[in-house]
Amino acid sequence: MKRVILLMLTNLAVVVVLGIVWNILDSMFGISQMFMQMGLPAHFGYTGLMALVIGFGGAFISLWMSKGMAKRSMGVQIIESPQTAQERWLFDIVKRQAHEVGIKMPEVGIFHSPQPNAFATGARKDSALVAVSQGLLDHMNADEVEAVLGHEIAHVANGDMVTQTLLQGVLNTFVIFFSRVIGYFIDSLLSRGENRGGFGVGYYISSMVLQVLLGFLATMIVMWFSRWREFHADQGGARLAGKAKMIAALKRLQQAHATEDLPGEMAAFGIAGGVAGGFKKLMMTHPPLEERIAALEAGRN
Repeated sequence: MKRVILLMLTNLAVVVVLGIVWNILDSMFGISQMFMQMGLPAHFGYTGLMALVIGFGGAFISLWMSKGMAKRSMGVQIIESPQTAQERWLFDIVKRQAHEVGIKMPEVGIFHSPQPNAFATGARKDSALVAVSQGLLDHMNADEVEAVLGHEIAHVANGDMVTQTLLQGVLNTFVIFFSRVIGYFIDSLLSRGENRGGFGVGYYISSMVLQVLLGFLATMIVMWFSRWREFHADQGGARLAGKAKMIAALKRLQQAHATEDLPGEMAAFGIAGGVAGGFKKLMMTHPPLEERIAALEAGRN
């Protein structure tokens, strides 16, 4: 659950900052007044434009910041010039796989964690980062590491980071827009239409509560997409490294009973996530490993 909270807070923080900037610009240039003069009821046109700008702006700023944030938060050491046989092997595998899927060579890095994990991120297919933990290199054999790298390269080649950003942008827009529109109607009912010149306390309280509730539902949709995407990345890893290697890598991860969750947005792009059941499963970034193994063995996406 910690990874989901961090993911929501990161996106929320960007949206809040953009909201403040928008309000400053509105006070300077009178954007809302222009929409009022156009006769749009309850600022709906203004609210729609604000939701669109802030919703997609927040998502794409988060994407643009993702690689730099990953390097800092995870302490990733980029392999610019391989110094050891292990670094050379890791570098060459990523280079070969990137060539096979038709993308430019990503940056390759190692982060110091005793738990086996890996992730990929970046704003574009041709400007990505693929990083593995030292724990993964220590606990997996070469075939299994190759499969994990194939899984991460598949994420990049499939454009998963951009696709998730677009989905997040759409959901942000709907959350911002509908929380304020519904808040307006609640405020109108509570004030009996007396707040025609502005918004009452009911609007601000209800819109904030609705943004949290609708944001929670939006996160559930993003998490569902993240789980669905993992099956396709597993298939991509199987094509690049071999089905048997990919299955073996997932089974090795099963043996790591306490696989460490990656922080924040990195969780959605890791090779594995924590195990949960029931309602908590709806907030998981990854499907249970047994489901992923079964899908590969059955040849399903």
